Amino acid sequence: MPDRNTTGTSRTTRRTFLVGAMATGVLAACTDSDDGGAGDAGDAGSAPATVEPGAIGLYTLVKRFPQRVQVPGEVRLPISLSTGAADFIQDGPATLGAQVRDVDGQPVGERITAIRRDVAPAPYYAFRPTIDEVGFYTLLVDGGPPDGAAFEVADPASVPIPVPGDLLAGFDTPTIGDPAGVDPICTRTPEMCPFHTISLSAALNVDRPVAYYVGTPALCSTGSCAPALEALIDVQDAYGDQMTFVHAEVYVDDAATEVAPAVTAIGMFYEPALFVTDAGGVIVERLDGLWDTTELVEVLDTALA
Repeated sequence: MPDRNTTGTSRTTRRTFLVGAMATGVLAACTDSDDGGAGDAGDAGSAPATVEPGAIGLYTLVKRFPQRVQVPGEVRLPISLSTGAADFIQDGPATLGAQVRDVDGQPVGERITAIRRDVAPAPYYAFRPTIDEVGFYTLLVDGGPPDGAAFEVADPASVPIPVPGDLLAGFDTPTIGDPAGVDPICTRTPEMCPFHTISLSAALNVDRPVAYYVGTPALCSTGSCAPALEALIDVQDAYGDQMTFVHAEVYVDDAATEVAPAVTAIGMFYEPALFVTDAGGVIVERLDGLWDTTELVEVLDTALA
């Protein structure tokens, strides 16, 4: 297999979706979008056990995905439920329905459903509509506000990070044997994670699928990053030598003042993200923000199919 140890074009280095605030040196967390949640239904209390299709105003929506990185095809839109008092709803329905609409209010595709996936700090529903055209859309979730959750499907050429279908560019991520100036190479405590024995560039030349996680466990105050890494640790033994797992930290030190080269190499402006490739290094799925063990297994299995 040819060596793919090349770096991508850097298009960002800092923690914000707003260009004017890029000097802060911290990547944006994926616990909500840059324009916040959607709607305000007032204090709804506990969610009902079931939600009638088309019902509105039972709760507000919290978008758990970054904006401007979704491209035509199957789009992953994780949503959490909240009350008007901004408290996450922990006991939402087991399944929620939704409909995507375009800027003219016309339905796009069939109605879709998502199951509740339980992970700290709040359950989420990962809706996966298929959208073929670039543009602006709204996800209208049963029981949510009438204005839904807005999102954009962007032209792949305008998206700074790798997308499904791209060849994941190799990069010499820090390892135990070669920290490459990053200290610590893993901020998980009390023990570092086991995904620093091989660099990404080396993993991409082993002729097996790769799960490449970029995130900062120690600095994720919302609980998204750490559980995401823990899910990877939980399932690694089940995949044995079928897949290679690699983790790269976002910052060069624990002060989080300088973004690591591994981040700029793939143009990331948020965290965390998981890039899953096939044996040839082509990205088959990218998970943004959060995921539980069940969704993770579903995604990893697609790389082995």
